[in-house]
Amino acid sequence: MATGIGGSTADQELARLNPPGGFVRITKEEREGRLLKAQQLMVDQGIDALYLDASTSLFYFTGLKLWASERLHGAVLPARGELIYISPRFEEEKTRAMLLFGSDLRTWEEHEDPTQLVAACVRETARAQPVVAVDPATPFFVFDGLRRAMSQAEFRNGACVTAACRMHKSKNEIALMQYAMNLTLSIQESAARILESGISTRDVQDFLIKAHLKMGADMPPPFRIVLFGEPTAYPHGVPYPQELKEGDMVLIDVGAPIDGYYSDITRSYVFGEPTQRQRDVWALEKAAQAAAFEAAQLGRPAESVDAAARGVIEAAGFGPGYQVPGLAHRTGHGIGLDVHEETYIVPGNKTPLATGMCFSNEPMICIYGEFGVRLEDHVYMTEEGPQWFTAPSRSIEQPFA
Repeated sequence: MATGIGGSTADQELARLNPPGGFVRITKEEREGRLLKAQQLMVDQGIDALYLDASTSLFYFTGLKLWASERLHGAVLPARGELIYISPRFEEEKTRAMLLFGSDLRTWEEHEDPTQLVAACVRETARAQPVVAVDPATPFFVFDGLRRAMSQAEFRNGACVTAACRMHKSKNEIALMQYAMNLTLSIQESAARILESGISTRDVQDFLIKAHLKMGADMPPPFRIVLFGEPTAYPHGVPYPQELKEGDMVLIDVGAPIDGYYSDITRSYVFGEPTQRQRDVWALEKAAQAAAFEAAQLGRPAESVDAAARGVIEAAGFGPGYQVPGLAHRTGHGIGLDVHEETYIVPGNKTPLATGMCFSNEPMICIYGEFGVRLEDHVYMTEEGPQWFTAPSRSIEQPFA
C-alpha cells in the first residue's frame, strides 16, 4: 500500500482538518486599477464601450457577484467615463448595497427591453457608429438584443479586453490561488486516508464537499471527480458510481474557490500493491508533467508546453496526437476566477508565456479498458520562470510526499 492511503475515517479526517489561517481578499483599489487598464486597452483598440454581463469578468472588475438569469444584470464600461451599472428595478436596493465603488446605477422595469437601456448608456460617450465589446460570457439572447438596439454598432468579442487583463495575475491573485491550492491539497491527502475496500466514489465525493466547506471554501466544490479502476481512463469520469477494490487505480480531481479564485488538483495512485504496468504508466505521466514544466519558459508559445509533454508520451509508444492510448486532451488550461480560462496549453496556441500567467499541468495518459493516470498541479510564471503552486507527487508509492 502506498504511503498515506487508508487507515482513517471520514469523521476522523473532518475533525482533523482546520482552515489554514486567513487570506487577503482583492481590494477595491486593485479592482479600480483593473478598470483603468481595461479602459486603456479599449482606447488602444478603438473600442467605445465594454458590456459586462453577470459573469466572473463583472466580479473581476467590480467585485459585484451576480448570478446570470433571464434578466439582464451587469454593467457598461465606457472607454472614457465612469462605470454604469444596469439592474432590474426591483433589484436596485440589493445591488446598491453590494457595490464597492461607483454610484451610477440605471434600472429597467419588467415590461421594458433592458438592451435599449444598455444602448442608451453606450450612446452617452460613444461615436454615432460605436465599437462595442461584449463580455464573451454574455448569453446569446442578450447579445441578440444588443445587436437590435444598436444596429449601427460594430461588435467585438470582449475577450480582447477581459482576457487580456485576467490572463496576467497580480501577486494578490496568485496569493489567493496559493491559499486555495494548499487547502485542496490537504483535503486530497485526507481523502486518500479514508479509502478502504468497498467505499463508494459517492462517499468520497461527499467527504470532499464537507471538507472544503469546513476549510472555508466559498461553495461546495463544483467539480469533484472520483474514479476507481478502469473508469480512471476517462478524463471527466463515467455516469455511474464505483466501489473500491484492491489493486484499483484511484483518480481524484477536485477544486473550489477562495474569494472567487479556484484550486484544481488531481492525484492518481493505487489502492494496494501496484502492478508493473501501473508503475510504468504512472512514471511516464510523471516524466511528461516534468517535461511540460521545464518547457514553460517566458516568451515561449503556450503550445510548446503541450508539445514537450506530448513528446514524452509519444516517445513511449502512445498516441500520436490525441489518439488513445495516449494524451487525449490538451496538456493544460488557464485558471483564476474560472476553472478553465485563457490561456490554454494546447497545440496551435502561439500566445507567449508571460509573468503572471497561471495554468494547469496535467498531461493525462488514458488507456481505455485498463486505467488512466492524471497528475495535475498548477504553474505560475515569474520573472525567474515557472513556479509550482503545489509540489508534484514524488512517486506512485508516495503520492503526497
